[in-house]
This record gives sequence, C-alpha cells and structure tokens, in this order.
Amino acid sequence: MVSDETTKMVVLAESSPILPSELALRAYELSTDAVVKETCYGLIVTGSEKSVDETIKELRKLDPSGIFVKDRGFPPGDSRRCRAVRGGGPRPGFHQLERESNILPNISYGLENIEEPSDVKGREKRKKLTIDRFIEIIEEQSKEDVNG
Repeated sequence: MVSDETTKMVVLAESSPILPSELALRAYELSTDAVVKETCYGLIVTGSEKSVDETIKELRKLDPSGIFVKDRGFPPGDSRRCRAVRGGGPRPGFHQLERESNILPNISYGLENIEEPSDVKGREKRKKLTIDRFIEIIEEQSKEDVNG
C-alpha cells in the first residue's frame, strides 16, 4: 500500500539564529495537519504533501538563508530506520546529513551575499588562462621556491 504522506527534514545551518525548539514552536502555531518532530538539527515534518509544503514555506520565512529542506524516505518511528529495532548505532544517512550540515553555513553566507542576477549579466566574462601563461606562472613560482 502506497501512502500519500510525505516526510521532509528541516535542517538549520549552524549560523542560523533560530533554534530547533523555536522552529518546532512556530510549526505547532501554524496548526497545519503536518506532524512535527523536533531533532538536534531541526525538524522532521510528516503529512500530506500540501500540509508539509505549507508548514515548510512558513518556517523558511524565519530565516530564508539558514533553513534548508531535504526529503526523507521514511516517517518518524518507521521500523526500517528505528535504532531500537536495528540494535543501536547511528541511523542510516546520519553521517551524510552530518557531512552536509558542515557546509550549510557557507551556503547561507553565499545566499545572503548573492548579487542580483541583473548585476551578473552586465559583467564581462573573465578570459580563460592560456596554457602558455599557465606555464609561465608555474616557472615563476618554481624560481621563487628555489630562491626563496
């Protein structure tokens, strides 16, 4: 039987001023049909696609460049992910999420400082570095290393 429910993870960048508990409180205030579970990295939101998307859309308004969303294959408590059923240890995908969350502050910084697309279009493209110039740079660097 295929469920019409969807589950998404709402992940906070370390640089976000919002705490997972604040995010959870805001989600509860929204009173959508989505089920919310607070985690150490943010929230897990489960429900109909419409209610999950509505909840996440409102939550992202709190910190548009610091709140990230990722699809999750299983709802909270699913025996395929549950550590109690599996005998402990990290959940599948935990290490990937941990790795991804390490770069979120950099992505947040980029989102906050991105230039308007109109500014980018007006710029001249950089000329590509020629092979001859690349060889010159290497030779100059080699001479500095030997003499330095």
